[in-house]
Order: sequence, then C-alpha cells, then structure tokens
Amino acid sequence: MARVRSISSIETEIEKVEADLTKAQQKCDALSAKLLKLQKQKHEYEAKQILDAFHKSGKSLQELMIFLDV
Repeated sequence: MARVRSISSIETEIEKVEADLTKAQQKCDALSAKLLKLQKQKHEYEAKQILDAFHKSGKSLQELMIFLDV
C-alpha cells in the first residue's frame, strides 16, 4: 500500500518546485535577452558590411535599388 504523505511535506515540495520554476524562468529570460542582443549585433554587422560594399562599388543609390529590385 502506498505511503500517505503529510500536507506539510506536500507543501514543502510545492514551494521547492515553485522556486525551481522561478529560477528556470529567470534563466530563460536572461537567455532570451542575450539572444536578442546577439541578433541585434549580427544585424548591425551585416548592415555595416552592406554599406561598406555599397560605398566601395561606386554605384548610385538608384543603381543599387534597381539591382536589388526594390
């Protein structure tokens, strides 16, 4: 027959699981913020590469827009 748990042991375990869940959510939030920061850095780097290539090309903005078909 299964052992009957006391209400205090169940409440203690609930508190522990809630604390673990809070900790995991904080870690998830931190990782999400880091991911967004890294994605922004990548986007800025790519934008700079495009701008540098545009400047080196000697093409006009109109020529670039036609090339990009925009």
